[in-house]
Formats: sequence, C-alpha cells, structure tokens
Amino acid sequence: MIRARDLGIELESGAEGERFKWFLACLLFGKPIQQEVTKRAYLEFVREGLVTPEALIEAGWDRLVSVLDRGHYVRFDFSTATKLLDISRSLITRYGSLANLFRQSSDRKDLTKRLQEFKGVGPVTTRIFLRDIKSFSK
Repeated sequence: MIRARDLGIELESGAEGERFKWFLACLLFGKPIQQEVTKRAYLEFVREGLVTPEALIEAGWDRLVSVLDRGHYVRFDFSTATKLLDISRSLITRYGSLANLFRQSSDRKDLTKRLQEFKGVGPVTTRIFLRDIKSFSK
C-alpha cells in the first residue's frame, strides 16, 4: 500500500499544494491498476507540473491523456483525464480549494460525504485519501 510519503508528498505541512497532490494521487490509485503503474503515472504529473486543479484544467484533455499514457496508465486514460478535469472544475467552482472544502466540512463524516459528491470519487478513493490525512483541520 503506497502512502503519501512514498510519493514525496509532505502532508504534515498542511499545505494546500501537498493535499492536492495527495488527492490527485488518490484519484489515480482509486482505479484497479497496479500500484507501480499508478505511481509512475502520478510521477509523470509531477514532472509536468500538473499538480494543481488549475494546471490540470489548463493542460486540457489531450495533454492529460498523453501524460497518463507515458505513465502506462492506458486502460483508463480517457475516462481518467475526463474525471480529473471534471473534479478540478467542480472543486474550484464549489469550494475554491481543498482547504475551503475542509473548512466547510463539520467533521470527518461530512468531509467524506463532500468528497464523494465529486463525480468519480467513491469510497475507495476517499478511504485512501483520508487514510493519510491524520488530522481533520478546518
């Protein structure tokens, strides 16, 4: 089981950028794909600087598919590119940031519910994401 620290993500900082990197990784790990393939795909996003919702949106669908393919994340490349764009747009529109989503959530259960309101985020992705979020801070 890959953790945030295995990907070089510093969640302890509580920084928005680090939380979003972990969220992005969890969106990839939520699919039934080998962990090493998913890790490689995530690292391609990092290499490309595509680690914010704004950067994902600016990159566009074709570039996201290309990055996923370079990471050998090919079985779900089209649907995942679409999902990443939809979630990024929705996050910005509804909350502005993950920090605001956390602030607006009354507790961990509410946070879970809000995360699963994003199309394509289910119990597996949410469980992976929250597993490494040690403290629920508002």
